Amino acid sequence: MGFGDTAKKIQTLADRAERTYKKINELREEVEETQTTVIDTSERVKGLENEMAEQRAVLDAVAEEVGVDLERVSTEAHITDAEATAAAASDNADETDSDSESTDDEVTGDEDAA
Repeated sequence: MGFGDTAKKIQTLADRAERTYKKINELREEVEETQTTVIDTSERVKGLENEMAEQRAVLDAVAEEVGVDLERVSTEAHITDAEATAAAASDNADETDSDSESTDDEVTGDEDAA
């Protein structure tokens, strides 16, 4: 093997090393940007949580002043939400059942099954 082949191999290796180095730098920049975004998002979330707590305190004070039972209202809201979720789940189950019946009818050729 001559010096020409060795020089080519060394140049190829150097080119690969340079591409790898560039890619590592790109990845490092992306990680730094992601970390900055995460930190910014965390600070915004903390700010929003504090603002919500303040609003909740004001709402509680106003409700108490007006004579609204927040516990009862919250319980009713949770019950209504649970009922709506259950109804939606039931509707989805009914649709799934009717879809499978249609599919069964198509497979067997039985038109009177529905």
